[in-house]
Amino acid sequence: MPLIINRQSQIEQVEDTWTLCLDAEAALPAGDVIVPLKRMLADANGEISSHAGGVAPLVEPADDTLTIKELVGTLPLVAVHFPVFTDGRGFTHARILRERFGYQGEIRAVGDVTRDRLQYMARCGFDAFLIAEDRFKAEYLEALSEIGVDYQGGAYDPRPLFRRWAQ
Repeated sequence: MPLIINRQSQIEQVEDTWTLCLDAEAALPAGDVIVPLKRMLADANGEISSHAGGVAPLVEPADDTLTIKELVGTLPLVAVHFPVFTDGRGFTHARILRERFGYQGEIRAVGDVTRDRLQYMARCGFDAFLIAEDRFKAEYLEALSEIGVDYQGGAYDPRPLFRRWAQ
């Protein structure tokens, strides 16, 4: 069972209804699936558009977020992959989804999600973090509230600190 942390610093150990389907040739399993963005956009045989369950894209670091702009209103979830710690392009994907496209659904960080980056991910618009149970420690929750004052704006409040104080 995966461990999902939501943005309100709560752990929810839930049975995740979403299945990650990375194989471009494999048939989609029943239920809700997360498929690579490229497969979702290609969908030549219509398998994805006719799938009975929910379908969500997995955005890889090299993917162009602009390609899903028209789909944003119909997506229940967007998963953003962090393959390694040193690749931060997923932060930009989340900011574009929240700030430019006004995406209101769940943005889930998957892959190499570590404590060091949880608060930064939340500031960029992520509201769920999928962490392997064997890597999770209870102190991960503290990361979301360690910094009490943010000088720059974020995805949920784009105003810089001096603008927030002025009101």
